[in-house]
Amino acid sequence: MKQKQHRHSGFTLVEIMIVVAIIGLLAAIAIPNFVKARATAQKNACIANLKQVDGAKEQWALENKKTTGDTTDTTAVNAYLKNSLAPECPGNGTYTYGNVGISPACSLASSASHTL
Repeated sequence: MKQKQHRHSGFTLVEIMIVVAIIGLLAAIAIPNFVKARATAQKNACIANLKQVDGAKEQWALENKKTTGDTTDTTAVNAYLKNSLAPECPGNGTYTYGNVGISPACSLASSASHTL
């Protein structure tokens, strides 16, 4: 009489450990790249915001006959921005408009290169 052989299908412990190791290796390579990409995107968005503020400030200065070195009225400049609101730095920095003729600045300029 023949006995039936039952073969149990599934993964062995070694196969599962190899798959987990490969996933861990891929994560170790990918995660730093995602962090760097996020920081770069925040920096670029901040620079774009600074360009908007600079353009609004220059337009305000022209319409109000201001010259280089005059004090900037932040509230009046904001009226030239979308929804009359100052943009927010995506890296949680703060913007300083500065006087007419001087580029606006972000408080993260030294640590994260958020400069115009």
